[in-house]
Amino acid sequence: MRRIIRCLLPGLVVGLLPLDVFACSACGCTLSSDWGSQGLVTSKGWRFDARFDFFDQDQLREGTSSVARAGLAIPNAREVQQYTTNRNYTFALDYSPGKDWGVSVALPWFNRSHGTIVAGDEAVSTSHDQGIGDLRVLARYSGFDAQRATGIEFGLKLPTGTFASKFETGPQEGETIDRGLQLGTGTTDLLLGAYHFGAFNADWGYFGQALLQLPLNSREDFKSGAGLNLNAGLRYTASETFVPQLQVNARIEKRERGANADVDNSGATLIYLSPGVTWNFSHRFSAYAFAQMPLHQRVNGLQIETRWSGSVGLHYIF
Repeated sequence: MRRIIRCLLPGLVVGLLPLDVFACSACGCTLSSDWGSQGLVTSKGWRFDARFDFFDQDQLREGTSSVARAGLAIPNAREVQQYTTNRNYTFALDYSPGKDWGVSVALPWFNRSHGTIVAGDEAVSTSHDQGIGDLRVLARYSGFDAQRATGIEFGLKLPTGTFASKFETGPQEGETIDRGLQLGTGTTDLLLGAYHFGAFNADWGYFGQALLQLPLNSREDFKSGAGLNLNAGLRYTASETFVPQLQVNARIEKRERGANADVDNSGATLIYLSPGVTWNFSHRFSAYAFAQMPLHQRVNGLQIETRWSGSVGLHYIF
């Protein structure tokens, strides 16, 4: 069991990141490798994770179907989004004073380009924003049994990201971009979750995790929709150096609310298949890579989604 825990994938903290994106549903991957679900919660001390995610939202969708832009009249009564290209970094610091308790802090840095044809316009308006997003602080407790295999999580998403970015070119130049495409939501959100990990035998491990995000307030006539992330993973741990993993990730997101929310074109149910691998260079230092492909996408209204996404990162245990 100790060898399995030592080999658990450090991976991607995106299951705990702010993925609130307006008119394009839950933007980005929902991979999970927070410390609790990967078993690292059983050891005390400091850990650091740095991750890069790339995902290009360019597939226009309505309901469960893709929509051909060529078949839409321009100008149109609805907004026709063209693309949202994301190159995002996340830096996470985790501390466990003992075997039962721990806390993690994750801060994203977004680099996002967006192009859209707003309802009634004939040309594309574009924006390019980069900066910090919303900080997340998440505590955990795993003292329910001697193995510390089951835990609960609770914390807050804090409004550290800006929500005043504007279009830079096109008919909408100088106008504020959609609130869900801002670097931050402007709201404080409650985070509640639970996880469990274990092993089928000496070579196979698994984990499951659920994390609920509930906005506690609105900000300037905008309130993001409540979201639920569900993650399940299977790991092959026969090798201490090379550890493959397969995840199934789901996100269920409710519609946004408020005068500045696009209620008709927000909210979705998304399910992904995510194969990946980690390389353990030593018991302290590792690297990882994942790809993510959609299995099911259902969106409200007209939104854009990814065809695939990729993530790489480094993890260090002090």
